[in-house]
Amino acid sequence: MLEKIIAIVYKAGNMIRDAHHIERDTREKTGAADLVTKYDVAVQEFLRRELLALCPEADFFGEEGQHETLTKDWVFIVDPIDGTTNFVRELHYSNIAVALCHQGQVRYAVVYNPFAEELYAAERGRGATLNGRPIHVSDHDAAHAICMCGSTIYDRSYTHRHFAILRHLYDRCLDYRRFASAALDCCMVACGRAEIFFECRLSPWDYAAGSLIAQEAGGVAVRLDGSFLDPLRPGSVFITNAACREMRQGLPE
Repeated sequence: MLEKIIAIVYKAGNMIRDAHHIERDTREKTGAADLVTKYDVAVQEFLRRELLALCPEADFFGEEGQHETLTKDWVFIVDPIDGTTNFVRELHYSNIAVALCHQGQVRYAVVYNPFAEELYAAERGRGATLNGRPIHVSDHDAAHAICMCGSTIYDRSYTHRHFAILRHLYDRCLDYRRFASAALDCCMVACGRAEIFFECRLSPWDYAAGSLIAQEAGGVAVRLDGSFLDPLRPGSVFITNAACREMRQGLPE
């Protein structure tokens, strides 16, 4: 199943890499920070068709369009272009994210940045890979940790808490980065390029795939309050390597 999902995602990546005149075909959904391009829609429709042909007994839960009631045991959770603003601005830190869940638990995950030609994948219980090679979180402690974050720009009610948490971690870590693609940020922790990722609120398609990849690479993935990550519901996300897991303690409310 994982190899078949990877093959489909690679084809979708070609659609993104071949995009042109992107800004001309872009519109705002809920505001200037929430963009959609014709490529988001086209890639999602391609993924819907191909993934449901692969697993007809599954529901499809994608970022774009209407969100139907999920009634089936299997669910594809899909972000056709995570990091749309990056995509529009040609920053080349964007990805396709696909997770396949069974009864509320992510079983398979793929995150692909077609610009960097980096594909992260995981199957529950079988480890995580980057371009087919096993990956693992780093063993850096907090003092040597890079913290990655998203600033929840779709809902500014979280702004105060975001910066309070960032300052708390910044004072204890080496440095921070903000690249604006949550799924890839999760994968940066998974492959040891960073040690911490957090965001105060994300939608399922933002983190479902990346969180499994991080876990299968030896990381820890929970809510900011330490509770279980439900991949079918929005909420906060906190992902670390094992050496930095205690950094969640004492975070500002």
